[in-house]
Amino acid sequence: MSSKELAEQIATIGWEKKGNDIVLLDVRHLTDITDFFVIMSGESEPHVKALTDYVEEKLGSNGEKVWHREGYSNLNWVLLDYIEVVVHIFREQTRQFYGIEKLWGDANIIRVEENAENRIVFTENH
Repeated sequence: MSSKELAEQIATIGWEKKGNDIVLLDVRHLTDITDFFVIMSGESEPHVKALTDYVEEKLGSNGEKVWHREGYSNLNWVLLDYIEVVVHIFREQTRQFYGIEKLWGDANIIRVEENAENRIVFTENH
């Protein structure tokens, strides 16, 4: 599976668990550390925990193991490193404070939205 397919799979998993404001940042042309960031928000600490656990569970069942995890003890900003894709799961106010999308403002942004049939769609902003 390509890094873009993995990022889209993670976004879909987050959407299934009602993650908010899910975006993919394509940083392949900006850095060598990873290909994509998947960023999403949870409404509360239990929601951030549920999103984190669900991503790890679903990817684990497909053979994808998290290489590194940070922030699980405080649940304001959890980072899951899958090497080619790094997942950031924020509480909304923490996401706004750090403004990670602005830090990577030159990245190609892929928004995750729901269409009229309640299906997930990926919309690229160039």
